[in-house]
Amino acid sequence: MVDATLLAAMGFAMVIAFMALIMTKRLSPLVALTIIPLCFAIVAGFDIASIGKMMLEGVKTLAPTGVMLMFAILYFGVMIDTGLFAPIVRKIVQAAGNDPLKVVLYTSLLASLVSLDGDGSTTYMITVVSMIPLYRRLGLNPLVLPCVVILANGVMNLTPWAGPLARAATSLHVDPTEVFLPMVPAMVAGFCGVVGIAWYLGLRERRRLGTISLADFPGIGPTLETGDAGALLSEHGTGGEIADGRTNWRFWFNALFTAALMIALVSGVVPIVILFMSAFAVALLINFPRLEDQRALLSNHAGNVISVIAVIFAAGGFTGILSGTGMVQAMSASFLQMIPDAAGPHLSLITALISIPFTFFMSNDAFYYGVLPILADAAGQYDISRVEIARASLIGQPFHLLSPLVPSTYLLVALAGVDFGEFQKFTFKWAIGLCLLLLLASMALGLFPSGIA
Repeated sequence: MVDATLLAAMGFAMVIAFMALIMTKRLSPLVALTIIPLCFAIVAGFDIASIGKMMLEGVKTLAPTGVMLMFAILYFGVMIDTGLFAPIVRKIVQAAGNDPLKVVLYTSLLASLVSLDGDGSTTYMITVVSMIPLYRRLGLNPLVLPCVVILANGVMNLTPWAGPLARAATSLHVDPTEVFLPMVPAMVAGFCGVVGIAWYLGLRERRRLGTISLADFPGIGPTLETGDAGALLSEHGTGGEIADGRTNWRFWFNALFTAALMIALVSGVVPIVILFMSAFAVALLINFPRLEDQRALLSNHAGNVISVIAVIFAAGGFTGILSGTGMVQAMSASFLQMIPDAAGPHLSLITALISIPFTFFMSNDAFYYGVLPILADAAGQYDISRVEIARASLIGQPFHLLSPLVPSTYLLVALAGVDFGEFQKFTFKWAIGLCLLLLLASMALGLFPSGIA
């Protein structure tokens, strides 16, 4: 039997090694999640057969989450490829017209809508490419566009099929639906915060520029046909509806079907795994009845699916070893010794607050798979559930996206044509404010105990 103190030290060393190797890009998260726990478990004296059982238990626990993510990614892939969002994009660009305030407000609405697919890169491509012609030709501050887009993505990216919540649920072995559904009102508050920030920034631009006529700007405004947005969106398979303005019965089916899916998801009547599995099968059959087209779509999205699912199952092995060896329990006991007794009941609030800087200075993988399990196990000593800790850990996500460790953010600033450092300075205070709004809303809704009487 390995000494508890030594086991705790090895556990912390394993987490530190994992974080260091992925933050320095020496190893990919997939490789690090697999190799590092194996090495540490062997050094701790566990035999291969026991290690295999631990990893398998972890993988089994995460199987439903992995299946849900796979079919959710494929479902929204079908919806984007068939142009479900394209007419909405066109209407928003037209409605924004020549008013800087409306342009910024509609940017927040469009970004929030597209962010529902859980893919930041898709949100940035569709929103920035659609709106940037207006920003440039009206002379709006170029930093406003990426600021509003990333804030909207930070709030709406807290869905079960997106990365942060999936990682939190995965690392703590909890049902993503239990984490997500009570958070919906807090997300609504966050969305209102994004709209409020957009309104303020838009009003400031309106005061600076006034209302400008677009008569001299061909291809933009209420008569938009195929312009910059339609051309680029077509390259990504979503521009068909924008280009010719026509819709067909499949578009209306997809819109109603997706709305019904969201209602079923919020109601919780059917398990989320079954919902997305069935919805994807129906959507694929209706939109791509030919077998050859179905195979082509699956092939096109295979890369995204595999990259996400592989990490999820590798994380199952990591957390399986962390739990099966007793490391996480030993680490929790060690962590508890460093926390004053008076601070114990505040661990969910502490988790929420440290998630803001921690997820900025380290990747989501490092925080959710390395740090969060320790916090959750420690909080359990004070009757704070793992689901509550999972919710608290999501508070810092709007600020996390400003981190230089997030690859998609580089895509955003490149599309917007702004300097990364200037973008960070401009957005910093708004992202922090949004995190605090989510925190206050979550505490008011009782999503996790604050420990404050």
